[in-house]
Amino acid sequence: MTMRNTLKKLIPYAVVGVMSGATTFGAINYFNVNSKDSDFNYFAPKNSDAKYASFNMSGVGDDFVKAAKMTVPAVVSIKNFSNRKTRTTEQDLFDQFFGNPFGGNPRQQQQTPPPNMPTGMGSGVIISPDGYIISNNHVIAGATKLEVVLSNKKSYVANLVGTDPTTDIALLKIEEKGLPYLNFANSDNAEVGQWVLAVGNPMGLNSTVTAGIVSAKGRSIDLLSQQSRTPIESFIQTDAAINPGNSGGALVNTNGELIGINSAISSKTGYYEGYGFAVPANLARKVVEDIKQFGLVQRGFLGVVPLDLSDERSVAAYNQQKKTNLKSGDGVYLIEVAEKGGAEDAGLRNGDIVTKVDNTVVSSYYDLSFAVGSKRPGDKVAVTYTRNGKQNTVNVTLKDQKGGTSLRSKADLSVTEKIGSEFEPLSEKFKTDYGLNSGVIAKNVIDGSEISKIGVVDNYIVIEVNGKPVNSQKDIEKILQSYSGNVQIKYVDEYGRMTTRGFKMP
Repeated sequence: MTMRNTLKKLIPYAVVGVMSGATTFGAINYFNVNSKDSDFNYFAPKNSDAKYASFNMSGVGDDFVKAAKMTVPAVVSIKNFSNRKTRTTEQDLFDQFFGNPFGGNPRQQQQTPPPNMPTGMGSGVIISPDGYIISNNHVIAGATKLEVVLSNKKSYVANLVGTDPTTDIALLKIEEKGLPYLNFANSDNAEVGQWVLAVGNPMGLNSTVTAGIVSAKGRSIDLLSQQSRTPIESFIQTDAAINPGNSGGALVNTNGELIGINSAISSKTGYYEGYGFAVPANLARKVVEDIKQFGLVQRGFLGVVPLDLSDERSVAAYNQQKKTNLKSGDGVYLIEVAEKGGAEDAGLRNGDIVTKVDNTVVSSYYDLSFAVGSKRPGDKVAVTYTRNGKQNTVNVTLKDQKGGTSLRSKADLSVTEKIGSEFEPLSEKFKTDYGLNSGVIAKNVIDGSEISKIGVVDNYIVIEVNGKPVNSQKDIEKILQSYSGNVQIKYVDEYGRMTTRGFKMP
């Protein structure tokens, strides 16, 4: 077996979920009655409150105009310039998740973009007069340069302040003052059926406004698992028309307040077919506040390995593997409770079924991830669970992934956290078989991190760091522990090609 084929097998398959209109029109029932005396009024109730079944749009139209005037100046276009290959000018989760609308194999259609041309385009929302801009992580992923264009055509080079693949949120900053901006609304108060506007730059059409309603809340579409091991999905679903390029743009209410960040669509073609999904403003706001204050997102964890009982396939697979007889339904079954985690400290055990966290009913894994993931280490949550048919509630103190309850800053991060990857050693047999004197396997590479920007993804083999051989994560940490200059990484990709590229130590 060739080294190329062996290494290609190390690259994980992207497991994607399958997901299955904008203006409301009044309808008039047409009565075909064979009588010369027939008249619509004849069929109407005979009382003073009788109304025709048409809808007066005049008031709503005024609200739309007001909201659009407030929103458009605060929504920007974002151009992503990177060295990586892309198959279109739209490096967006829309086509990555829903496929190539023109058919064919995406890998075979990859091409290097022309010089000085963006490899991706999306939208962003100005959230403060001094130039902070919120967008999607997938809009800015892999960028070596980010250009922001305002609705007045002024252009700026933006700095990436921080990202969070778990929620698909990114925070950028441009150097300007007195900018128009949007206020966050309380997205918990958004109601199904209320009017909303989506504002962004779809298909390269700048400052486009579309209208619709909130179609549903708390939607999970199994999208963010492509870029995070611990995805948090509780999307606001809308039928306002959203297309590639809308990613990172604004979903606002008729007061022009930000209730969500548009992120994805449900489509078989890659273009709008009826439903869009936005990250709720409350979750997005928490993420950007953490990034601004601490330089990274502060996220609490229960310390459990969950099984989503609402996912019949997962339950069936677990039953087959473990020879159990779990029944599918609502709730999250705890396969494992981690040692010294918050859940264990509070008395939760393997086999418990979590049904509620605080006031959030837990019907699926995504309900649990949203209820817990929007909290910080040290926060307490009330967890309701069933054990042997009996319901109990305990207070759980959330911890970070390292078991701590205190908030951390960038200075507290380990070397590997800073560069955005973990590393596992190669076996001596593998190194001998393929003529390698050293090497570690990259794992859990964070999209948008420094190491991802130079082309390293999960299961690539890092051979040297700054010219020194590495055989463990500790080797890398030792080399970079007090280092602040340019880092040179020598690695092997899935085709067996050796590459050396660098980045500045964050």
